[in-house]
Amino acid sequence: MSKDPTELGKELIAGADPEAIAKVMPALRLAMKGYFRSEVRDIERVPDGGALVVSNHSGGLTPMDLPIFLVDFVEAFGTERTVYCLAHDTFMKIFGSFLRPFGMIPASRENAHAILSAGGVTMVFPGGDHDTLRPTIGANKIDFNGRTGYVRTAIDAGVPIVPVASIGGQEDQFHITRGWWLGRKLPIKHFMRSEYVPVSIGFPWGLSFGLPINIPLPTKIVTQVTEPVDVPAIAAEYGPDAQDEAIIEIDKIVRGQMQDALDELARQRRFPVLG
Repeated sequence: MSKDPTELGKELIAGADPEAIAKVMPALRLAMKGYFRSEVRDIERVPDGGALVVSNHSGGLTPMDLPIFLVDFVEAFGTERTVYCLAHDTFMKIFGSFLRPFGMIPASRENAHAILSAGGVTMVFPGGDHDTLRPTIGANKIDFNGRTGYVRTAIDAGVPIVPVASIGGQEDQFHITRGWWLGRKLPIKHFMRSEYVPVSIGFPWGLSFGLPINIPLPTKIVTQVTEPVDVPAIAAEYGPDAQDEAIIEIDKIVRGQMQDALDELARQRRFPVLG
């Protein structure tokens, strides 16, 4: 039998350790602000209480979206308010004991619903590997690959969605292709839950087919937080018999805000990597 969402939420929230977060924050801030010259704009738009932060995902096999957001979130709201993030099951099985104090939880809709219902802030990347492994030439496009489960999660928990757009991460090396044509011929999807073997060019390995992983370039990464989307109000307008239509509409609004923000960030960006 599934746990009561409220009790599960309290259990997951209790797993985070503000003291542990405070200890790593100086080094994390130095890495994000120093190496990537990261900038998060309008972080104060994240409302009080439960909220689902929805972001594009960038950086290939070394995405920095979460730590960049986390640094500014802690600076704005303190370590007592944790950003929770759903992590790959395989990843959590290996590193779970180390990552749980920092707000990482096993990826499931049940866990996300529980955290949000308990008043926690959860960050998700609906595009997943499809998004973070996109070619550099298509870097400035919001693409969730048709995934809308995040909207259902927000509706069920009765929380707003905070759309976030980030630029620069996909310039950490030159991403050529997701490598779906290669991944489908290999058994990786059985243990990695991915059909992609990304092909990229970077330092120090040059041309890379998945592994080994190249070191990300010190590209400037800018993240824009947009206005929250009032999910409960939109869902109520459609009513209980038209929730599928509500999901389509909310997803359209979220992706639209993100694309508008990303387009504006792209207009402001003068040079690749340099920013």
